[in-house]
Amino acid sequence: MCATKLCEDPEVDLRQIPLVALNVSVRRRLSLYLNPRCTVAADWTTVAESMDFEYLEIKNFETSKNPTLMILELWEARSTNATVGKLLDILEASERRDIVEELRPLIDVDVKKYLERQSEPPVQVQEVDSCVTRAEDRHITMGDEMFDAFICYCQSDFQFVHEMIEQLEKTDYNLKLCVFDRDVLPGSCVWTITAELIEKRCKRMVVVISDEYLRSDACDFQTKFALSLCPGARSKRLIPVVYKTMSEPFPSILRFLTVCDYTRPCTQGWFWSRLAKALSLS
Repeated sequence: MCATKLCEDPEVDLRQIPLVALNVSVRRRLSLYLNPRCTVAADWTTVAESMDFEYLEIKNFETSKNPTLMILELWEARSTNATVGKLLDILEASERRDIVEELRPLIDVDVKKYLERQSEPPVQVQEVDSCVTRAEDRHITMGDEMFDAFICYCQSDFQFVHEMIEQLEKTDYNLKLCVFDRDVLPGSCVWTITAELIEKRCKRMVVVISDEYLRSDACDFQTKFALSLCPGARSKRLIPVVYKTMSEPFPSILRFLTVCDYTRPCTQGWFWSRLAKALSLS
């Protein structure tokens, strides 16, 4: 074992290789090892703690079908310390040398391919096969302005999102909403760009809750990422909105938040003003 050096080239420090170098195959095999809850060996929860996720965040991840993949994506999106070498350090410290020994040959192959891609001569057309968003490249939306809220929704609820635009942007409220299908430029990596928008460009996030929302992987990622930024909703970042009757239970990870409910006739008259006020708070 070559610790955190590339076995074929000891000059390469894996602590300098970003996690994006690991392909889907390695991430899935890592999930097979860590996803099962285990009493005799460290599982994904131990790894999440080592990545500095808080207790409430980890409890939220328990509802995910693949918590290991979720923590890798979130760690990669929000931490500059998310490198291949650091991941190996965490697994070693968690006494999961078995995983390191099993996956190390595959990891080395991925790192070698990553370095080869990085050494290729530049071309005039910008490459689009990487999900890394450079800090200096902010042209990911139609404009570079800040948004009052990121709208988390699934496609079947898009008609209500249109109504939200009409009520909140084109009235005296004059709010600016980030609607992915309208504002994000094509060609961007969905997960990385979404995380950057939620964390750095949007003051809050409105979550449009519906039965379809519960089956959306994109909505699941967006909600859990936003929650990871404000455990316990200390900054009142998330605002759940229910606009139609649901047959499925309300998502448990959002039950501690006050809901803006459009399905109650007695409160519909106040719905938009309450939502606008919540989004306008400094």
